[in-house]
Amino acid sequence: MTDTAYFRIKLIVFALVSASFTNVYITQPVLPVLQDEFAVDLVMVSFSISGVILGIALSNLPFGMLIDRYDIQPIVLVGGTMVAAAGLVCALTDNFWVLIAARFVQGLFIPALTTCLAAYLAKTIPLASLSVVMGSYVSATVLGGLGGRLLGGWIHPPLHWRYAFITASVFILIATFMAVKWLPKPAKDLSVNKTPVSFVSLLKRKELFLIFLCALGSFSVFSSVFNYLPFRLEGAPFNFSTESITLVFLVYITGIFMGPTAGRLSNRFGSGNTLLLGSGILAVSLLVILMQSVVAIVIGLIGVCMGFFMVHAAAVGALNKKLTSGHGRANALYVLFYYIGGGLGITAAGFAYKQGGWNVMILLSITMLIIPVLTGLSERKQN
Repeated sequence: MTDTAYFRIKLIVFALVSASFTNVYITQPVLPVLQDEFAVDLVMVSFSISGVILGIALSNLPFGMLIDRYDIQPIVLVGGTMVAAAGLVCALTDNFWVLIAARFVQGLFIPALTTCLAAYLAKTIPLASLSVVMGSYVSATVLGGLGGRLLGGWIHPPLHWRYAFITASVFILIATFMAVKWLPKPAKDLSVNKTPVSFVSLLKRKELFLIFLCALGSFSVFSSVFNYLPFRLEGAPFNFSTESITLVFLVYITGIFMGPTAGRLSNRFGSGNTLLLGSGILAVSLLVILMQSVVAIVIGLIGVCMGFFMVHAAAVGALNKKLTSGHGRANALYVLFYYIGGGLGITAAGFAYKQGGWNVMILLSITMLIIPVLTGLSERKQN
């Protein structure tokens, strides 16, 4: 692969993954606004996020099988078109349940653009460069998550949150057509796996199963914190506006740099040590954001981003380094566990928040960190 082709792949994948994740979190900074506009409670309005996550969780395995058998281009074309179309429905509807249904459809087709691309990279990029490239892939998820939050939070005040969906739909259509036109096919004929690896056999491998659990545990923590952050900041003693809440989400920028950095740390010190370091940073940062101080919360959220994306990038890199086949299925399982963790985390944290407030929710999140810690200890033994 030439340097030009290598750069083009990274650029296209970065654009497509960023566009995909823009759609996932687009309603997060305006959840209180949606709650008032549709007259629903806190847990119900969170379905505008968890509905997407549920869709992603359900469709990951089928798309993981498809990418092990077929070329990336038609999968991306269908996925990108459906995500954009559902986004336009979100922009137009006045019915809360139609909004949730359209968000669910977006979730069903996002794996065509994320899980399938991760498997494509694992089959296309040389092994020596894989950790760093997967780190860049994670950085694209960060930029997309931040972009969606900024669209939802900053476009709403002068116009309306609905325009954020229109912008995101246009963005993902452009990225989709770029990918279909310019993503090269792998040099070898990998479109059909003659001896496909089953999902069950992947789950039976202890070292892979722990990585899948690591995705579940770490994302349950991260998604809980950022999903209920707007409610925390909207209330006393902070009383933030929607624009101010959206500004706080700029801490997400930290993750853009942590993806490639975590890849390099894993190459140098091992994935186990990187997982343990990221988990430690996460734990300390969660304690910091318990403080009733804007400065402490911002510092703590920066640490949460650093720790989470360090864990996430190290886990993705470790997973793909262990594979010789079945990349699509393995990455599908990883993302399945990842979003199951997000969905369960948001739901459980919502009830914890309603019953005990922010502090109880954060303490619940801290207990979940035992999972990435155990994964890191296991990885250290294998290195």
